[in-house]
Amino acid sequence: MTLTDRQKQILQAVVDSYITTAEPVGSKTIAAMPGMSYSSATIRNELATLTEKGLLEQPHTSAGRIPSPSGYRFYIDELMQNYRLTRDETQSLNQVMENRLQEFDKAIAQVGQLISKLTNLPAYAVATKSHAVTISHFELIQTGPQSFILVLLTNTETVRNKLIKLPIQVDPQDLKSLTAVLNTSLTDMTAQEITPQLMTKIQRTAGTAAPLVSVIVEYTVSLLEEEQKNNVYVTGQTKLLGQPEYQDVSKANELITHLDAETISTLPVPDSEGQVKILVGPENVSEALKNTSVVMARYDLGDGMQGMLGVVGPTRMDYAQVAARLSYFAEGLGKMFSKALPASPSAEAFPEENNDTPKQED
Repeated sequence: MTLTDRQKQILQAVVDSYITTAEPVGSKTIAAMPGMSYSSATIRNELATLTEKGLLEQPHTSAGRIPSPSGYRFYIDELMQNYRLTRDETQSLNQVMENRLQEFDKAIAQVGQLISKLTNLPAYAVATKSHAVTISHFELIQTGPQSFILVLLTNTETVRNKLIKLPIQVDPQDLKSLTAVLNTSLTDMTAQEITPQLMTKIQRTAGTAAPLVSVIVEYTVSLLEEEQKNNVYVTGQTKLLGQPEYQDVSKANELITHLDAETISTLPVPDSEGQVKILVGPENVSEALKNTSVVMARYDLGDGMQGMLGVVGPTRMDYAQVAARLSYFAEGLGKMFSKALPASPSAEAFPEENNDTPKQED
């Protein structure tokens, strides 16, 4: 879509004002803004044109305009300026990264908590495996006449075991033979590749150990499915109640109810590491998030895993600020998990005063 420079300036003014005030923006408000050299009548005409183009909406006949999802998308793609992180923001972000929490799960959970605190919006953190999980080795260890331990080693070097008790006697030679069959037939296979037909084939090959196959395959499939799942942490859902759009508690509760691991797992992954991806309103694949926006970033966790950060909130969010914080944090976490902490920013990186004003992109 092509806009004139004047239309772009007015659209940006509407978006910036609405993000700050959550109130529809009228022509008189825009005309009074610094650097705006157009009359109220000219601005009214352009507001009408932008509305016809689907970039603005008018909640009521006598009200000002608010951005539409298409308007936000145009703003993000064409008009949004880089946000310059303040010294306090970078110090807060660096502090949690330099803590190097010992437990991985707690580190990922705290990532989401900090992002939620800094943005005052619900946030999520995800740790996902970048390749399929398979079994590298099977071992069957007899523990009694009617029991054995099933030991599984995955390709991610995770070891799992299960004590299996049976109503029948277990022959040591059967366990030895079955171990060989399993290592020949079931290794390097995903849960989806282990089909009933394959299990039947293994049972035929297992001979007298065939009765043991079904219980082993059942546990193997459930383990692979569990290992393949993403670790999803969602936090700060109640922060929505502080947003003007969610003063209606029933509306807020409807969204909060759906801000869970299942919904977050449906969201796409940014195309490349460090890249920030923004989904506005209807662009979200989840029906529960159709009236929200999601800002997300990806980073590398090492050991075949990827991390993702995201913020969920009203379409009226400060995209530039949220994107800058996520991008900085994702980059720092990627370095942290690769054993190279980000250097603290130098004093020259900041103006003498704390300045939240967006910086114009070159």
